[in-house]
Amino acid sequence: MFDVGFSEIVVIAVVALIVIGPERLPKVARTLGHLFGRMQRYVNDVKADISREMELDELRKLQATVQEAARDIEHSVKKEINATETELNSIANSAADAMKPAPEGNSSATSPAAIPAAESAASTTSQLELGLDNSRAGKPSS
Repeated sequence: MFDVGFSEIVVIAVVALIVIGPERLPKVARTLGHLFGRMQRYVNDVKADISREMELDELRKLQATVQEAARDIEHSVKKEINATETELNSIANSAADAMKPAPEGNSSATSPAAIPAAESAASTTSQLELGLDNSRAGKPSS
């Protein structure tokens, strides 16, 4: 800050001794010491406040990035859940369509081997739908 050498301090002390006098010099020196200590404490407090503000700013930035990452993850999970739900619904609808009886007079009847497989698929998808409906309502699936 200031470049004050030993010889300059000696000159200042001699001038202070002549101007202030030997009787009041110790009291003035003590007062100047207290004021200098207060100034140092004030400067250190300001430095600490600035440091804390910088850390808080960094923490706020970190919080914003974590929240953004959480939103991205939530969005991707919801997207995957919706895609899976749509796929399960389409499987359930196709299984339900396969279970419907063919209209009278239709020559393209379902083969006997395909009926148990369609019933099994419909049963599985209906159980999955029940599990999804119960999980939405907060009930455990059975």
